[in-house]
Amino acid sequence: MNNDTLIPHIGVVTDIRIDTPDVKTFRVISPEGGKVFEHMPGQCAMLSIPGVGEAMFSITSSPTNKDFMEFSIKKCGCLTNWLHLMETGQQITIRGPYGNAFPVETELKGKDLLFIAGGIGLAPLRSVINYVRDNRENYGDVQIIYGSRSKQDLVDYDEILNEWMNDPNISVNLTIDNAQDDWDGHVGFVPNFVTELNPSTSRTVLVCGPPIMIKFTLNALKALGFEETQVYTTMELRMKCGVGKCGRCNIGNKYVCKDGPVFRYDQLGELPDEY
Repeated sequence: MNNDTLIPHIGVVTDIRIDTPDVKTFRVISPEGGKVFEHMPGQCAMLSIPGVGEAMFSITSSPTNKDFMEFSIKKCGCLTNWLHLMETGQQITIRGPYGNAFPVETELKGKDLLFIAGGIGLAPLRSVINYVRDNRENYGDVQIIYGSRSKQDLVDYDEILNEWMNDPNISVNLTIDNAQDDWDGHVGFVPNFVTELNPSTSRTVLVCGPPIMIKFTLNALKALGFEETQVYTTMELRMKCGVGKCGRCNIGNKYVCKDGPVFRYDQLGELPDEY
């Protein structure tokens, strides 16, 4: 972190996409055009509406996109309710980037990758997935397993159908929790789907979703023969101030905002059970 990350910048909302009944994706640029600042996959930014509040959100667009930044935001409180009422052309303040990133230029390079997401948990992984797609020669085989409560709750569904599923270098597996009339795909919870698909244990895994999903997905991966050193996740939901001053993201001897939010699972195993 440097002093620049503490200075709020103006961001202009140029597009708002409705992803699900309670998730919208906001496209943000600087007043001069282009991205407000550079970032790497997995990093976060602090978004604010002056007089309302501020909160930390994952940057869901890939760093390879130089024209804008995107944030997929679930309506779940005062600030997010205000954000969901915004219209294109309005301004917010934005600062960052905060936290570390998924090790796309080190540990993940040259590896076969498995992305596992549940619900809004796809948002932080979308940045990594599109970064890998734009630097395809640096990575091996890619498999995506994604599930949500219903078809209507699948985030970035159009992008998944029109881009990811049409990419010959990517295998996409979708599931929803319960059967519905307009869905002819797989039905079942993500951890069970992972077991059914039985992915190769040669893959490096990136997982994000509700805590209960992550817990049972990790158990499923271990049962299949994966080691904790092969699995990465992000804990950005615990980030508050982003600079290690408020202490609200402290777990054991770690601060999520300074030591994370991206962790390998063997690192989390060294922390107290409270996380």
